Amino acid sequence: MRSLAANIGARSSIDPAVQSASANGTGIDTLGFGSLAFLVQTGAIVGSGAFGVTLEDSDDNVTFAAVAAEQVKSNAPAVLTASGTFKVGYHGFKRYVRPVLTKASGTSIAAGVAAVLGRAASRPVA
Repeated sequence: MRSLAANIGARSSIDPAVQSASANGTGIDTLGFGSLAFLVQTGAIVGSGAFGVTLEDSDDNVTFAAVAAEQVKSNAPAVLTASGTFKVGYHGFKRYVRPVLTKASGTSIAAGVAAVLGRAASRPVA
């Protein structure tokens, strides 16, 4: 089997932690890559914490706007469940993209979001 590790970039956008409020991830720079997906990992939910995940994109890593639904492919439910791993793929064309965890109600969720960048222009990826 061929190794995938040398062909992808990996970045943390929202460090794993107990999230008790909505959180914007760090903008991920897609320069030098042709594809991007986010991996959302959840743990325990406390007090019926209801959180969802969406994406925002930007040309300058300063001004972000919601990504249109047709530019997102995801297996994440509208309300994240405990102890899950979900994929959120970006199909837009902006240079910077970030995930947003939005709290709808409840207390908290343990969650983190990592970015996986693919189709690197230069390989192996460090």
